[in-house]
Amino acid sequence: MFNKETEYALRGLVYVQVQNLKGFKPGILEIAQEIDAPTFYTGKIMQRLVKQGFLLSLKGKGGGFFFDGNKPDIALKTVILAIEGEKKYCGCGFGLKNCDGNHPCPLHSQYAPIRDSINKLVSENTVQSLANDYFKGEEELLSLSWLKS
Repeated sequence: MFNKETEYALRGLVYVQVQNLKGFKPGILEIAQEIDAPTFYTGKIMQRLVKQGFLLSLKGKGGGFFFDGNKPDIALKTVILAIEGEKKYCGCGFGLKNCDGNHPCPLHSQYAPIRDSINKLVSENTVQSLANDYFKGEEELLSLSWLKS
């Protein structure tokens, strides 16, 4: 549904938050291994997330990635928009430029409610809420294997 960069970014952010809740700041190698992503690509994504203000990072001993505890929770949609742009939430299922309620494509009436449901899902869930669900020991999340593809 999302491009690989977005998938890795979301999984990486959730993993970092889980580790932060445990008092750790994971590094790129650890994050890449845990989210089953290429190390170099993970490094680029994590640094981009730092530049965009989603995360902070420290180099050296005791360094790694962490969240600023003074910032509000990050909606999944905010991350997705930063990486992929608006097209996911207002685009046509066929990719047509002029598809709307007045000029619908053949999929419009079926695709619009699905797109709206996905929009609601990613707007209501945050990186922190997903990490907290894991951290609190949700039965279905006992292993971080769900972070891997």
